[in-house]
Order: sequence, then structure tokens, then C-alpha cells
Amino acid sequence: MPPQPQRLVLASASPRRLDLLRQIGVEPDAIDAAELDESPQSQETPRRLALRLAACKAAHVAERHVGAFVLAADTVVAVGRRVLPKVETEAEARACLALLSGRAHRVLTGVAVVSPDGRRAERLVETRVRFKRLSAIEADNYVRSGEGLGKAGGYAIQGRAGGFVMTLQGSYSGVVGLPLYEAGALLVGLGYRLA
Repeated sequence: MPPQPQRLVLASASPRRLDLLRQIGVEPDAIDAAELDESPQSQETPRRLALRLAACKAAHVAERHVGAFVLAADTVVAVGRRVLPKVETEAEARACLALLSGRAHRVLTGVAVVSPDGRRAERLVETRVRFKRLSAIEADNYVRSGEGLGKAGGYAIQGRAGGFVMTLQGSYSGVVGLPLYEAGALLVGLGYRLA
């Protein structure tokens, strides 16, 4: 008897997450981004924030796609307990780069999956990234490129900011937005058949 068809919904409008999934041979059947308030709750740690947002996004989208696997992720950039914003302005981008310049920070990506039968699984992936000390010209050129707009922490490691990274301990794909090993393991663990 042939296996039952399976549907996968990616609960994110991020083109980077879609590209990462395709990298491991997974093509979602639908993309349906959850629109949630992503503000940290009172006393919420960056780790808990990333995991909570991923789980909430998966649950929210699963309500609209009964009978499908739903995969969600959320990435938080933190310096200590301070969560850096998803940058919307050049001023925010400059402030983030000034904070990250010459020091280490953490990139926390929560991944959550809801199966067609309602089972849930989630995982948090933490990556430590150290930036070189940025000159004023480097920071200014990066901000003016616009590449960091809309990104957690104000940078995209897969672009020009890759040249700022001195060391990375953890998951490169997690910093981009979706830790591939963990996402695949969660899907398979809940019964999704990877190609």
C-alpha cells in the first residue's frame, strides 16, 4: 500500500528559511506566516522568547491547516539578557552594529513542529558568534547597504556581514534562520518522510 500523502506548511514568509529547507530537499506545500506580537514578556529570557515564539507560530498556523505538518522558527539575537530588535531603521541598525562590534553575542533559534495528529515537538539551538571590531566606515557602509533591515540584530550572516564574523560556535544555518539538522530531526521524529 502506498504511503499516505503528506503536507508541509512553513509558518514563515522568510525567503531565507524557504531556501534553507530546499537545501535539504524539502519543498513546503504552502507558506503561511503567523502574525504575532513578538515582544518579550516581562522577565522573559532570550532563550524562552525564541522557543515561545516558534511554538506559538506553529500552533497558530496549525489551526488553519488541519491534517498538515507545520514547521515554524524564530530567531533572537542577544547580548547578555538584552534582546536586539528586528531592525527597521538605519538608526536601529547602527545601534545594533555598535553593540555587536568587537564582542560575542548569541543567536537563539527556536524550532517547532506540529504533526497532522496534533503532536508537538520543539528545540532551541544556540550559536555563539563573535564579530571583529568594526571601523566607522565598515559600519556605515553596511548600514547604507540596507542588508540588515528586517533582520534580527541588524545583520545577515549569509551576506556582507559574513566578513565581520571572527568565530562561530554552533549552527550556521541556525544563524541564517533555520537550523537544518534540528528541523529535519523534529519533522522525522513526528513522522514526516524526508526525500
